Amino acid sequence: MLIDSYSRKIDYIRVSVTERCNFRCQYCMPEKPFSWTPRENLLSFEELFKFIKIAIDEGVTKVRITGGEPLLRENLDRFIAMIYNYKPDIDLAMTTNGYLMPKVAQKLKDAGLKRINISLDSLQKEVAWKIAQKDVLNEILNGIKTAQRVGLKVKINSVPMKDINDGEILQILKYGIERNIPVRFIEYMENSFANSSLTGLNSDEILGVIAKEFNFIDEGIEAGSPSHYYRMENGYRFGIIEPHRDDFCTHCNRIRLTAEGYLIPCLYFDEAMSIKDSIKAGDIDGATEILREVVKNKPEKNRWSEVNESGEISQRAFYETGG
Repeated sequence: MLIDSYSRKIDYIRVSVTERCNFRCQYCMPEKPFSWTPRENLLSFEELFKFIKIAIDEGVTKVRITGGEPLLRENLDRFIAMIYNYKPDIDLAMTTNGYLMPKVAQKLKDAGLKRINISLDSLQKEVAWKIAQKDVLNEILNGIKTAQRVGLKVKINSVPMKDINDGEILQILKYGIERNIPVRFIEYMENSFANSSLTGLNSDEILGVIAKEFNFIDEGIEAGSPSHYYRMENGYRFGIIEPHRDDFCTHCNRIRLTAEGYLIPCLYFDEAMSIKDSIKAGDIDGATEILREVVKNKPEKNRWSEVNESGEISQRAFYETGG
């Protein structure tokens, strides 16, 4: 079992399989050139899997595949099958922009993927294009539909931003209600790679919009999830991810592994240790010690709650680590 210095049980690892992405979203990397890390710098699926096995043996019960855009890495279903075959009861999930989902959804489901989060920031073609800097809406909606059709459990992630898509909070929520898909609104996380002119909505502002049309009760933060959940009178639940709240990190159970082998204890900070050399050398004990050291040094909390006061902005590149 992995326990950090603040008595938090760490049982969830997010694995970025690529930093590449086919979108250039305003809140992530709007100006990054369409380049990528050379293949030889990345851990192979076999090498990533060696470390995943260590993490599972040490107590990890949930693995989420992220990017960049994870579906850009070829033969991803093979990697998913490795994890599933090693531990079929693992909570195996993925976060994606959904653009390529219609082509691969069935293969991913057959490989053992259980759940998928798809980003949907607008239901208006022009607004979606403005955010992603690409004509993406039809493909995202087809991706959601296909994922549901093959039997994957689907959630929608949405980042409300002032003067861009903040007028669509209710529309996106209704889209989820009509399809019985949970929607999670995510407070925009300031970072140095995003469009510097962006301003996000906080949870109170999001709830204020929803309260104009729906009644709901506060169910609190769900165990093992970063989401603060709310339940409507009809039983539908939606969530808000609130990294700016002081208590957001209290129950954090996550660490992150990049495609190049950097193990990261907190999304906000840049501190990391590399497991690459140990894994390539077959040094399982060495990789295990690095895992335990990273967990031990996991910080108490991020600093997004301090950003507005200090002016300090995270240097974290979300395209390397996922959200």
